[in-house]
Amino acid sequence: MPTQPDRAAATHLGDVRVLAHFDRAAGQAAESIALEPGGGAVIGMIPARQVVRVARDGAVQVLVTMPLPPGGGGTTPVVGDPVVTGVARSDSGAVHFLYSAGQGGLTGIWQIRRSGEPRLVVPLPADTMPNALVIDGERDRFLVTDSTGGRIWQAPLRGGEASVWSADPSLAPGGFFGANGLKVHDGAVWASNSDHGTIVRFPVTEGGGAGRAEVRARGLEGIDDFDFTGWGTEILAAINQTSKLVRVGSDGAQETLLDAEDGMQGTTAVVVRGNRAYVTNGANLVGNDSCLLIAELQRR
Repeated sequence: MPTQPDRAAATHLGDVRVLAHFDRAAGQAAESIALEPGGGAVIGMIPARQVVRVARDGAVQVLVTMPLPPGGGGTTPVVGDPVVTGVARSDSGAVHFLYSAGQGGLTGIWQIRRSGEPRLVVPLPADTMPNALVIDGERDRFLVTDSTGGRIWQAPLRGGEASVWSADPSLAPGGFFGANGLKVHDGAVWASNSDHGTIVRFPVTEGGGAGRAEVRARGLEGIDDFDFTGWGTEILAAINQTSKLVRVGSDGAQETLLDAEDGMQGTTAVVVRGNRAYVTNGANLVGNDSCLLIAELQRR
């Protein structure tokens, strides 16, 4: 793939500011983002096992803290300790999140009830490491990446049993994490692979199944989450291991937009809404400033 930036029509960043800082010493390593109306966001926190809400003014409210599994945990695949990872918000406002807890019957997709109590809606096997959570509204289903199993799972939005949607080799880990970030875009499911540094596209078949995998970007080792800018298949990618936000053009050309010199510390997730990108730093590998940033998108 080309590595030089696509100057013809590229997204760049204008004003970048921190909306909220989190308590990294208390385990609040920001991992995922689900936007809410009005400019707020819901964030998954590892290893605090929390879901928090960030208001438009930056105020942080803990919505739920998940219990430790029997025996205190330590059986979560690869990472050991139990963690909250992906979050998603339905059109009705329901907040769902992923909890990976190893043994103990707690791993799966959870919903935060109106009372504030969590409810398990889709159990997943104890040997999975569910990471990214997407609501595929067109087909009334959840989609979930399994980073250690190298799979994408699907489950009905009403809850119930999950099944493997794809176990294509392109999703497999190379020693640590495989399938990680996940998006539904333009009739296809897109997934990142952290170990292989790729973004893979799966066309969705007429029956809702996975078509043939196609690698659309390479050279992104350590990639976590990603999102589309709204210009074709141009992507913003959060590179966790090297603390970067990278633009990936529709032709595969890459350009670093933010890096450690801009305050990036273990960049974990990015979500685009309109002309804004919301970016989380987990500070899970370097630094101690776990935070949520907002960046203005510009086109030139």
